[in-house]
Amino acid sequence: MVDDKTTESLNKVLRQTKPEKISDYLEKNSSYMVNVDKPFYDYMVRILKKKNLKQQEVFIDADISDRYGYKLIHEEKHTRQRDTIIRLCLAGRFTLLETQRALKIYGMPALYSKIPRDAVIIIAFNSEIYEISSVNSLLIENKFEPLRPCSQE
Repeated sequence: MVDDKTTESLNKVLRQTKPEKISDYLEKNSSYMVNVDKPFYDYMVRILKKKNLKQQEVFIDADISDRYGYKLIHEEKHTRQRDTIIRLCLAGRFTLLETQRALKIYGMPALYSKIPRDAVIIIAFNSEIYEISSVNSLLIENKFEPLRPCSQE
């Protein structure tokens, strides 16, 4: 698999792309685009594959049932709990940037450094602390609610 181009680099190319070259741009960069029918699925699968992780391992580490996890990733179910998506990203060993993008694609607000609880979670990602129990310990030590357990809404 070819390395992922950043959104910034694609935006730079788009600024220089003329209308008559749209089809060339789309063809040349199709491997960097998300599937518009299932963008979250496409993104998650691509990142997990890049990290050589199986979905089942991620669900176990995120403490999410296989059945519910597959339905979330395959976009058959939708959660309103941002913590559930954060759990998947932590278990998937996502970087902060990958997590922010996953949240955005899913339709959730990104982690925001001016929100104290989010700041703790950002520090966990930046410090490569991916175990849910360790992140929850950091949150509790700093007087914040731990990541919510996954509820199968």
